[in-house]
Amino acid sequence: MDFDFDRIAAPFRMQPGLRRLGPAARHLTALAPGSALFEEKRRVHEAGASRHVAAGFDPAPALAAIARQAAVEGHPAFDAERLELAFEEDFAVLDGADGTLPWLCVCVPSRWAPEDKLGLGFAEVHAPVADNAALLGAGPRLVGLATSGERWERFVWTVSPSARFDQHPHRQPRAPWPADGDDEAFARACWLRAERQTFFPVGQGSRQAVFTIRVMVQPLAQAVDSIPKALRLHAALASMSAAVLAYKGLAQAREPLLRWLARKTA
Repeated sequence: MDFDFDRIAAPFRMQPGLRRLGPAARHLTALAPGSALFEEKRRVHEAGASRHVAAGFDPAPALAAIARQAAVEGHPAFDAERLELAFEEDFAVLDGADGTLPWLCVCVPSRWAPEDKLGLGFAEVHAPVADNAALLGAGPRLVGLATSGERWERFVWTVSPSARFDQHPHRQPRAPWPADGDDEAFARACWLRAERQTFFPVGQGSRQAVFTIRVMVQPLAQAVDSIPKALRLHAALASMSAAVLAYKGLAQAREPLLRWLARKTA
């Protein structure tokens, strides 16, 4: 997993965490045929469930921007009709004029339904997020930054009882946490799930940005392979509010995970 534990902030707060990227930054990751992620994306793509477009919106400029970015990064040319199977990333378009998402190409969402977000503004998209007052208050500024023509990056993370990439709430029921076993067994049945999200401009005079989402999963016991990592994750989990724990589905998992992490730091 390409995830730096320094991205785990403690105390934990729901915040944008945008970081400006340079013009040479990479946004795309080639999708390995036959990998678990490839197979999950293939099933969604072949079912015709990956793309959603608002009435009257033309995604051609965004697809052209993705193709230009791919060429700059040295990726081979891809078939726009099979974009889902070219890269690990999922994609959306953020429109700076009204803050909406008029196009989504998403196969492996993290407990959200892309079709329910189509055409919604920033505040509506993020309304379900726990402890979201600061996030919603910064909404207009964040949309302005993301669609300013510059490039940006942010990371989000959670702990999950499922190794599945596709966690669409209408396709995949939420996996239960382990019911039996000690804290070590509990942790070994968990996965660290992280997303790298980036923005780069569509260009051609538009106020649109391509929004990329790369989902990464790794067994938690492998990811937490040092005392500093265990300390950082412990501090973040311990500081989550009840609302955040409920939103992330972590209420049942926090105590056994905290005990396991505490032992790893002893």
